Amino acid sequence: MSLGPAGASLDPEQAENFEDMEKQFAVKCVQHMSTYWAILEKARGSKLRLTKMDDDIYEHFKKEFPEFDPTETIDEDKMKSKEGKERWRNFMMAYDKKVEDYNFGTMLRANPKFEYGEKETIFAVRMQFYAIEIARNRLGLNDWIYEREHPSKAK
Repeated sequence: MSLGPAGASLDPEQAENFEDMEKQFAVKCVQHMSTYWAILEKARGSKLRLTKMDDDIYEHFKKEFPEFDPTETIDEDKMKSKEGKERWRNFMMAYDKKVEDYNFGTMLRANPKFEYGEKETIFAVRMQFYAIEIARNRLGLNDWIYEREHPSKAK
């Protein structure tokens, strides 16, 4: 399968439905989601570092999104509104060439109180995942996952 000559722009209206690419993308999202959940089952989120830049990401996130409450359900419509997309795009661009796959799609739980599920999961990009999950972990909001798996070690 060829996408055309190198450097050529891809017209989405003329593009084939690249089912294989879509499937690979879906598999990668599910792998990321499953891996993160397995890590949370083995270690308290409050003890995790997701990147080498967690402290910087967390401080930047609090500065750019001071109204964001990690304990609450994410308002997906607000996050994906024109204004929301612009705010997130500006936030994420600071991590271009600093965080691998910073703009790659992934799955994010809408609320830290619930497991991944069809109604509890939203599509996001990697930097949104990092920013929100780092904030949740700093507040101990994901520790319940570890404690459920290790009842004798619950606080």
